[in-house]
Amino acid sequence: MDLTILALGLAVMGVSIGEGLLVSSFLRSAGRQPEMYNKLRTGMMLGVAFIEGTFFVLLAMAILFKIIF
Repeated sequence: MDLTILALGLAVMGVSIGEGLLVSSFLRSAGRQPEMYNKLRTGMMLGVAFIEGTFFVLLAMAILFKIIF
């Protein structure tokens, strides 16, 4: 079994959990203070971008390690 595939699966699971928690917190906050919706949405989009960026860095590292080793 290739450990790269397992590592990518764990990374995808971590990204999914992180984004789910982020969106859940956003919806909870927007429900409490609807007037802050636009500021909260901007922060949420920035957070999702950073989480996705982390995943793509991990993906690139996994591919490079697979090619090198």
